[in-house]
Amino acid sequence: MEKFTKITSIATPFPRVNIDTDIIIPAKHLKSIERTGFGKFAFESIRFDADGNRIKDNVFDGERYKGAKILIAGDNFGCGSSREHAPWAIADLGYRCLIAPSFADIFAGNCIKNGILTVELPQEAVDALVMAAEAGHEIHVDLDAQTVTCQNAHYEFDFNSEHKDMLMQGLDEIGQTLTAKAAIGNYEAKQKMQTPWLYRA
Repeated sequence: MEKFTKITSIATPFPRVNIDTDIIIPAKHLKSIERTGFGKFAFESIRFDADGNRIKDNVFDGERYKGAKILIAGDNFGCGSSREHAPWAIADLGYRCLIAPSFADIFAGNCIKNGILTVELPQEAVDALVMAAEAGHEIHVDLDAQTVTCQNAHYEFDFNSEHKDMLMQGLDEIGQTLTAKAAIGNYEAKQKMQTPWLYRA
């Protein structure tokens, strides 16, 4: 998992409320457990009409926000089913940080496991950042300092310390476990001596 420490980027403004995971990645595309390749289907109903034609001026495909690594979302972003494909699709579009007034808990947890920072800020701060994004201003997010800065505006955010450590070290739960590989090996060696019958074929 790629480490997250800080990021400076333009941002995609998408402040719609109650965006669920089926909007982020429709269920019909959940045909693979690979983590890549879902970006082309992400936000399909926002990007394409019923005939599959690209919707003109949608925020995800225009030149205006091309290369954005920050997505500014609306309240209760990521609600609905708990599919991990949702953060996979978002990451595949190039986003490393999501900013919103609130996120669905399971979705936010899945984001952490996939190297995506979710920042919760008050609605008035999110509104101001949406306006800044629409004006093309860069936004700076510093996870270590837990701050979001844009021009003269400065916002602080709360973040779970364990999740912060995971992101800054680039470790998911499996990676965290493997940092104790030596201790695990010592325990297994001791157990083999004390209970050898557990290891007999």
